[in-house]
Amino acid sequence: MSVLDNFNDWKEFLNNRVDQAQKLGMNNETIATLAYQIGDYLAEKVDPKNTEERLLKELWEASNDEQQKVLAQIMVNYVDKH
Repeated sequence: MSVLDNFNDWKEFLNNRVDQAQKLGMNNETIATLAYQIGDYLAEKVDPKNTEERLLKELWEASNDEQQKVLAQIMVNYVDKH
């Protein structure tokens, strides 16, 4: 089973990666940049497995580059708070 099969598993996985990055001393800008790169990869290469992922993909595709960076930052903030 992949972390992408269940949105809650994906959020937990992403939260764990954000925590690890913070513990390694990465600043929020670096983490957001990595999240943007991951988001871009997922949007291009991975078929959404659930409705939440489908919505994120559609939002990503409807956004320009700057908006995608904001969306990536929002996802980092979201999982960091939950």
